[in-house]
Amino acid sequence: MRTLPKIVLLAGLTALSFGCRSAQQPGQAAPRRSAPVASADQVNAPLLPDSKMTPGAILPVTRADICVPGYTKKVRNVPVDVKRQVYAEYGIATHKPGDYEVDHLISLELGGSNSLKNLWPQSYLTQPWNARVKDALENEMHAEVCDGRLDLATAQHDIATDWIAAYKKYFHTSSPLSAAGGSSTGGLRQVPATR
Repeated sequence: MRTLPKIVLLAGLTALSFGCRSAQQPGQAAPRRSAPVASADQVNAPLLPDSKMTPGAILPVTRADICVPGYTKKVRNVPVDVKRQVYAEYGIATHKPGDYEVDHLISLELGGSNSLKNLWPQSYLTQPWNARVKDALENEMHAEVCDGRLDLATAQHDIATDWIAAYKKYFHTSSPLSAAGGSSTGGLRQVPATR
């Protein structure tokens, strides 16, 4: 059996990992745009969503609407087929349970919608910035909006533009406050979950 030189093999594997897609199968959702994404078994998945595919989208709600306990349960509606489409659009063909969540860029608790323009596959594996860290930011921003310390439109803009920059701004730090990348509240203010 003939073996390929290591450099050729590595180049081929790299091409497969970053952006090459297989042919679309019948019944699969067609991707809107291509976006290179690392495979699910790698921890260098994108930290921010592709702004062309996921610019963020909101519902026509007010501060009073989102601050009612149980609000997010009333508006959460992302069907499984939509989640599959989100993964397909970001080039994620397979992943293990717990690798990603289909996240609302502008969280429901900040008036975000269930639109494809507001959904992206956010990794739990990336360090230190991951879905757990963003969840802490969402809770903090929701608390600040409901306390009247933060304008809802500003919160929506900040989290949609760059959620990592928003985290740094609202927590006054350059890295997540939890050493585990947000899996505990190490230093974070306890905010009741409303999602």
